[in-house]
Amino acid sequence: MNLSELNDLDLSNITNWPLPARVFVVALVFVAVLGLGYWLDIKDQVASLEKAEHKETELRRTFENKAGKAANLAAYEKQLDEMRESFGAMLRQLPDKTEVAELLVDISQTGLAAGLEFELFKPQPEVPKEFYAELPISIRVKGGYHEFGNFISGIAALPRIVTVHDVNIKPGEDGKLVMDILAKTYRYMDEEEGGVQ
Repeated sequence: MNLSELNDLDLSNITNWPLPARVFVVALVFVAVLGLGYWLDIKDQVASLEKAEHKETELRRTFENKAGKAANLAAYEKQLDEMRESFGAMLRQLPDKTEVAELLVDISQTGLAAGLEFELFKPQPEVPKEFYAELPISIRVKGGYHEFGNFISGIAALPRIVTVHDVNIKPGEDGKLVMDILAKTYRYMDEEEGGVQ
């Protein structure tokens, strides 16, 4: 079959075409049907399959994460109980209203026992937080390094939580050192005061 015979082919009478031409047309129709089938049906199914595989991977990861947590549930519950116990112990270290005055006396007695002279001991207004209130105290004392160290150590040894902030040490006029600090103690606020239980 040559090119001149291809020009003479009648499209309305394909059955009389030579065999190679008919095979070519059938193959062309077959490829067109396959392409059309892929385009209309299989392409969407492939996209759905990829989406389902991605979701399966996410679900498997979520399952493994939750299975790991479930396997460690007893350990997590034990840890939660320990945290609650620790939190309760910390709350007991926060004084209530009646113990704040005693704590202020303890801080001043700790300074006097360390051999310091108090120039300033001024409790400031308390600052309410979520379930506790900060009670800042401006303190200025005179003494030496060792007395300052004994004072800070004594504050750390108190049974209640007291933190020391903004430490500033400078030479005084009489040859002694002057230390300015902001000591903060904390008070538990009950529900009536706006604290969270």
